[in-house]
Amino acid sequence: MAKKFSWGLVAILSIFIGLYPGLFLTGDQKAGILNIKPASLFSNPFWLISFYTHITLGGLALLTGWLQFSQKVRAASIRLHRTLGKIYVISVLVSAAAGIHIAFYASGGWPTALGFMSLGITWFYTTLQAYRSIRKGNIPAHGNWMIYSYACTFAAVTLRLWMPLLVPLFGNFMTAYTVVAWWCWLPNLAVARFLTRQPKSIAKIR
Repeated sequence: MAKKFSWGLVAILSIFIGLYPGLFLTGDQKAGILNIKPASLFSNPFWLISFYTHITLGGLALLTGWLQFSQKVRAASIRLHRTLGKIYVISVLVSAAAGIHIAFYASGGWPTALGFMSLGITWFYTTLQAYRSIRKGNIPAHGNWMIYSYACTFAAVTLRLWMPLLVPLFGNFMTAYTVVAWWCWLPNLAVARFLTRQPKSIAKIR
């Protein structure tokens, strides 16, 4: 029961935040974090391309990634599982690369930028390792790397869960934003490590 509730909650949050980029794509250019960005940034075509690529494909990764842990989906159609996996891997690799680029422009200076760059690099690496593992037929390693990969993907959710708590804790948005650049994904990786260290961990979380 607890496992079903936990993964049901993950699914709901993933879908909700996965659809969040629609706010930006429907014309609300100043939604969310963009409210504090300098106006000059919006005239930078490279930043704009990277930003919209990052949020669109990152949202797609959130929407498709959690389904990869479902035994029902795999049992119903292994072809669907593989197709969603390909969509997820491509989405993550491109979104991560775009995210690393826009991290250079992160509000809050180099501590914030370094946090988001590190997330992007980790996200890219773990997803690439998941892909390489399944190409070699190493299903256990593939499953474990996918847990790490989706832990990084889920940072989009945990960032938005932590911010309402961190802003009052630190007393200002910018300090909270700098902290969340690290805190939105490092605890996620700690949970991923715990899951992958458990006996038959893959079967337990699906």
